[in-house]
Amino acid sequence: MTRLDPDRYLHHLRRDSARFRDVLAGCDPAARVPACPDWDADDLLWHLAEVQWFWSDVVRHRPAGPDDELEARRPARASGHEALLAQFDACSAGLVDALAAADPAEAAWHWGPEQTVLASYRRQAHEVLIHRLDAEQTAGVEPEPLDAELATDGVAEAIDLMYGGDAPAWGRIEGGEHVVRVDLTDVGVALWARPCTFLGTDPESGKTHDGPHVLLVEDPGVEADAVVSGTAADVDAWLWKRRGREGIEATGDQAALEGFMAAVTPPID
Repeated sequence: MTRLDPDRYLHHLRRDSARFRDVLAGCDPAARVPACPDWDADDLLWHLAEVQWFWSDVVRHRPAGPDDELEARRPARASGHEALLAQFDACSAGLVDALAAADPAEAAWHWGPEQTVLASYRRQAHEVLIHRLDAEQTAGVEPEPLDAELATDGVAEAIDLMYGGDAPAWGRIEGGEHVVRVDLTDVGVALWARPCTFLGTDPESGKTHDGPHVLLVEDPGVEADAVVSGTAADVDAWLWKRRGREGIEATGDQAALEGFMAAVTPPID
């Protein structure tokens, strides 16, 4: 119910990439990134350049995933602020061109469950939206408003993909007893989430991932145990830890709220 048409994702990808670039062009390269304090502005610039290059490579080599030649193709980080800006321009244009030339319905590798080109349209539009906000916060400029349509889908994606989603083959999910409604007050959209628990150990890394989890679910047709509400932009930025909870209300059963908050507390880059 929150998905955008592919051309809308591409529009936002272009627009927010341009804003990201313009803000960082005039920023002190050594300025720290508030949400990622280990990074300075040039690290942020390189990060998004590399991410956009990677996904352009994935789309161009569809449907196969990253191969043994990936590292040989990967560009080295440019040296100096102006060179990094030029590198970002090339990587960003490459991603837009690769996506625009592909059928969104075509099969393509993705780390998430949706193995289509459209998964990269969606994920990369949200990636640059959040990093555009990072750039504005780093440069100390007034942030442009987050587009409400895109932010609405961003809330759904954050809950369903970044914090939750189905378990891999090596894990399992123990369903919780509560449901939490997330009301996006400016767009009239309600999303439903079920706090639960993930249990499992990744056989490749040996790392155990037991802990709070959340599932985005259909409207269960019952009263919510708790409600979290705010504008789409505020909730999206809050879930990504790019703003606090000012203006976001949380009411209802305390255990339900604690389960939801525990699931969405870990930071995501």
